[in-house]
This record gives sequence, C-alpha cells and structure tokens, in this order.
Amino acid sequence: MKIRKLALLLSTLCATGVALADITVGVSLSATGPAASLGIPEKNTFALLPSTLGGEKVKWVVLDDAADSSNSVKNARKLISEDKIDVLVGSSTVPTSLALVEVANETKTPQLALAPVVPAPDKRAWVFVMPQSNAVMASAIVEHMQASGIKAIGFIGYNDPFGEGYYKEILALTEKAGIKIVANERYNRTDTSVTAQALKLMSANPEAVLIVGSGTPAALPQTTLFDRGYKGRIYQSHGAGNRDFIRVGGKSVEGTVLPVGPMLVHEQLPDNHPVKKVAGEYVSTYEAAHGPDSRSTFGGHAYDAYLVIARAVPEALKKAKPGTPEFRAAMRDAIENVKELVATNGVYSMSASDHGGLDFRARVMVRIEGGNWKMVK
Repeated sequence: MKIRKLALLLSTLCATGVALADITVGVSLSATGPAASLGIPEKNTFALLPSTLGGEKVKWVVLDDAADSSNSVKNARKLISEDKIDVLVGSSTVPTSLALVEVANETKTPQLALAPVVPAPDKRAWVFVMPQSNAVMASAIVEHMQASGIKAIGFIGYNDPFGEGYYKEILALTEKAGIKIVANERYNRTDTSVTAQALKLMSANPEAVLIVGSGTPAALPQTTLFDRGYKGRIYQSHGAGNRDFIRVGGKSVEGTVLPVGPMLVHEQLPDNHPVKKVAGEYVSTYEAAHGPDSRSTFGGHAYDAYLVIARAVPEALKKAKPGTPEFRAAMRDAIENVKELVATNGVYSMSASDHGGLDFRARVMVRIEGGNWKMVK
C-alpha cells in the first residue's frame, strides 16, 4: 500500500513538473473602447504568434481592458493569481499601462508596456517599454520644425499622462530650439468636441499646431481646426501612426507631418536600414491575415514584445522553471540584458539604466499624402 501511495505521489509531482514547463504570457490591451484602434491590431498580432518559445510550450492569454485603468488592474491580478503568468504585456494606452506598473512591481512580474510610459524611478525595475520614448520622437518633430523655419506653435494634447509627458518633452526641446509655444490646450480621449480649444489655438496665431493623441481620437482636433479654416502646418505625435487615423481624418489630415516607427513605411526604407527585413516579414504575415494596408504601429509594438520575450526565454530557462518566482526574476534579468535585437520598429539594447532600449534608428518622419504615409527625406 505504501508503495502504491508513493507511486501516486511521484506521478502527481511529475505531472506538476510538466505543467510548470509551460510558459504563460498574460496580455491586457484595449480591444474595445476609445483606444480600440490601438488594441485591435495588438490583439490580432498575438493571435499570429507561435505556440512554443525556447523549446517550451507557451500560452498567450489575452484580455480586454476597454482602455479602463481599473479593468487593466483587474486583468493583471487575474492573470497573475489564476493563470500564473511569467510575463505581463500591456496595455494599449499610457494610463492603463501605468496602472499595470503598480501590479508588476507589487508581484515582481516583468511587464512589457505597449505604450510609452515613464514609470517613477522606484517603479522601473520590473517594467520595460516597447514603443519609442517621447523624447526620441519629440526631438524628430522639433528638428523638422527648425528646418522649416517655424518659430511659434500651438499645442493640444490628451489630458492624461501621455499628453502631459509629451508636452514636457516638447517644451524643453522648443526652448532650446528658439521656438515659442503660444497656446497650450488639452482634451479627453472620449471628447466629441474640441471647438473651444481649437478657437483658442487659432486666436494665438501659431505657424503650426502639434496634436498629441493616439489612434482615432487624435483626428478630432485636426478635423476641427480644418473645419474652422486653420491654414498652418499640423504635426501629430507617433500616436497617430495607424490607418484608422487617416480614415477618420480624411482630407483634413492631408499634409500632416509626424514621426513613426520605420515598420509603417518599410518599403520606403533604404536596403541597409537594420529593421527593413524584420519589419517586412511581420507586415507580410499580418496583412496576409487581415488584408492589404492593415498594418499598424501598435501591432508592431506587440510583435516587438514577442521578439524580446523570445530572446529572453532561453536565458531564463537556464536558471529556473516557468511558473515560479525564480523564473519571473530570471526573465526580468534576461530582458534587461537584451542587446542589439532587431525588431519591427527599431533595435533594442536594454540596460539597467535604460528599459526602453531604442535609439534614433527607431524613427522616421513621414507626411500624409494621398491617404498614405510618405517618408520625409
């Protein structure tokens, strides 16, 4: 009888060991709500990913937070407590990603943010950022303004951490460049009218206006300015780098200048650009599944998160088994040591002091012409 009990116990332990060998990646993103044009291509991308990593099975558990920070926190806690995830990915917006930062640090779970968050210094250890930093992209905008001889601009951005963070970067850069911000307005992602803000911007008579939004809500200030007869140049942030923005904006967004990840225009890149091949492979796969011109910056960020995880897994497996705190810590360390990883939107080189890892190879300037993006030489 004792032998039978021992055999049963050993069988149970072995079964448990096999379960622990499965890697689980939890994802919270905004597939519905005001940020759906960001979250849908991200969700579509995760559906295309392989079922193994480093020779081990991997489960991609994807939940929708509808761009609500409280939902993103609920999702993260469910993924960690019930699904026993090894890595947390998300979310689609800065506010929802920042909400996940708290959970990632509390539970010591490595997080790959899909929005350009800037965590507080004491919250950075477990958080890695897939999109280009606001500083990298904002500097490209200001450089273009300088080259164009622009001296006075208006600013309108989200009334949230993305809008505020971008404004701080732009303010510092424009002051150094001798460019004056003559108007500073805010709006919400769910607003249906920004007429008052547009009139204030126009009354300040700026030579150009910079709009800082993301996805389809980024079009609202621009369509309003267009309808009111504003004739100056319009700049957008990299948050407007998807086809839905162009669809919603229509003729009002023609001529818009913005920085984007090179994946969006990979066909226009020179042959020696480091991301051209990887970006082309991703776009081909994505558009084969979802149709021509369905590519999106945000889907690219999701794919880059996969590439980072795939690079880190073999190193982490040398130290611990998936499903354990030790494996989560090993994944954190391995991600922090990712070097020269060519992805769709840039080349990642992480370090203890840089959990973003992207440099100027991660940006190109484009102009919207004929409903498409054209690289600005």
